[in-house]
Amino acid sequence: MDQVYLFGLASDRASWLSQRQATVAENVANVNTPGYKAKDIASFESVLADTGMSQRASDPRHLAGFGEGSGRERPTADRLDANTWDVKHSGNSVAIEEEMLKAGEVSRDYSLNTSIVKSFHRMLMMTVKG
Repeated sequence: MDQVYLFGLASDRASWLSQRQATVAENVANVNTPGYKAKDIASFESVLADTGMSQRASDPRHLAGFGEGSGRERPTADRLDANTWDVKHSGNSVAIEEEMLKAGEVSRDYSLNTSIVKSFHRMLMMTVKG
């Protein structure tokens, strides 16, 4: 069984979320800049795939998540049709509504990441204290 470095993985996720928030903030800051093209970063799943780590159920009774073998796929922003958001006459492709949705996703994901780390930290401390 491979060891999972949960705190390292959570740190990588927090780093990725910070980068995504900075990208969203840059898009919002340039909402009125003529010719500016909206940016986004690669999904965390693709970053995780590059490390060779993957999630899988070790027992068929485990809850099925998203991914291989589950029969379900996680909905992602990159699967949206590129023409769903308007491009302004100035050539600017930033949609403030889309950027606010992304900012909300980042906030929720960061809160979840923090809660998971707190829970595992509490479990670790209870184990050490006996």
